[in-house]
Amino acid sequence: MPELSPGRRNLILAICCMSLLIVGMDITIVNVALPAMRTDLHASVSGLQWIIDAYTVVLASLLILSGSTADRFGRRRTFQVGLTVFTLGSLLCSVAPGLGWLIAFRMLQAVGGSMLNPVAMSIITNVFTEPRERARAIGFYAGAVGVSLGLGPVLGGILVETIGWRSIFWINVPIGIAAFVLAGLFIPESKAERARRVDPVGQVLVIVVLLTLTYAIIEAPRAGDSWGTWACGILCVAAFVALLRYESRRDEPLIQLTFFRSVPFAGASVMGVCAVGAFSAFLFLNTLYLQDVRGLSPLRAGLLMLPLAVMTVIFAPISGRLVGSLGPRLPLTISGAAMMVGVLPLTGLTDDVSYGWLLVCTVIFGLGMGMVNPPITNAAVSGMPRAQAGVAAAFASTSRQVGSSLGIAVAGAIVSAGAGANARTEFSQASHAAWWVVVGCSAAVLLLALATTGQRAKRTTHHVAELLDA
Repeated sequence: MPELSPGRRNLILAICCMSLLIVGMDITIVNVALPAMRTDLHASVSGLQWIIDAYTVVLASLLILSGSTADRFGRRRTFQVGLTVFTLGSLLCSVAPGLGWLIAFRMLQAVGGSMLNPVAMSIITNVFTEPRERARAIGFYAGAVGVSLGLGPVLGGILVETIGWRSIFWINVPIGIAAFVLAGLFIPESKAERARRVDPVGQVLVIVVLLTLTYAIIEAPRAGDSWGTWACGILCVAAFVALLRYESRRDEPLIQLTFFRSVPFAGASVMGVCAVGAFSAFLFLNTLYLQDVRGLSPLRAGLLMLPLAVMTVIFAPISGRLVGSLGPRLPLTISGAAMMVGVLPLTGLTDDVSYGWLLVCTVIFGLGMGMVNPPITNAAVSGMPRAQAGVAAAFASTSRQVGSSLGIAVAGAIVSAGAGANARTEFSQASHAAWWVVVGCSAAVLLLALATTGQRAKRTTHHVAELLDA
């Protein structure tokens, strides 16, 4: 790749942030619209879970494939294909005639989305080569998450109240088209010097593992101790074992298990699952609580979630600077502690808790979420060979999407099991166990931050880079 001017590099960063904007905003907009979708489509709690998890499961399943595809066929080309498919999927979601169709079109959206974030991160990694500059760029990239979170609830609330829930998918179209055009004009094409071969067996096994695990968790409260639930669980375990055995024997596997010999990389992957799982459960539970239990409109519920986005916008760039100057330990430690403190009071949630108290919890939790993304992303790609940038970035994104799927699946399953048919009237009491799960995920981020960011852990990354180069 030729040397680019600072202005050109910053423009490329802005284009990549546009892709993150539509993907992140899509998540928060859909959450705000869930109660309206349930009324219009006659969906159960598990149906609402599938509206979100059908997207995240497909996304998580294809991220690694998209990363390696971008390394082989070109990162800009893959990025533009992803924008096209995501935009088309958004249009189809807006005209879905029923719940099943909406879930199917959400899956199409996910196919396009899988080509956006990891490929954008790969582009950034190859454009910003100086470590401190890269850390700051990743901080601003993560800050786009906060912008998308902030726009999503408010814009979604306005659209749902004035036009209807179908309009929430229209906003992706102009942004997707603009990003497509700008990418073609300003992002230089880049590929890995030697891309890996396609691994169809590994790809199928990944899809089976994630789909059966999510299905078993979501459907277990409704199906109970049925043979179908047990069959999904057994199939999930068998596919996971087969995946590990098969991938460990391939010269160029879909999942590069060697990456996990790097303690910072392995820790970042687990922290990604825990942090985004906690965030997804937080957003899912709050949306249903504010609209179903407290009777707020979509707009007012979105405004109460706005501090979560504001704190992310403020602290993601700060976290990026801290990573560039001091390393990932401090921002990760602050993140885990803040998330845990913000969620603990919600383990005793009642039907009449004050809105001021909810805002305080949201602000503190938002601070933690704002601090967590830059160090996790930086740990995933720093020290790895640039030729593997797409794959390493895809792993980082995959861990987040797996966390998103599991967070919503587990939180929804706990509430469904506790409240049964009285999900609205008994929601607060039934959600207590789910909030404790969020506390546990936050505590895991804190403990892993202390355990995986020392000097001895960093040396394992250098060793892995030598193995990959060899």
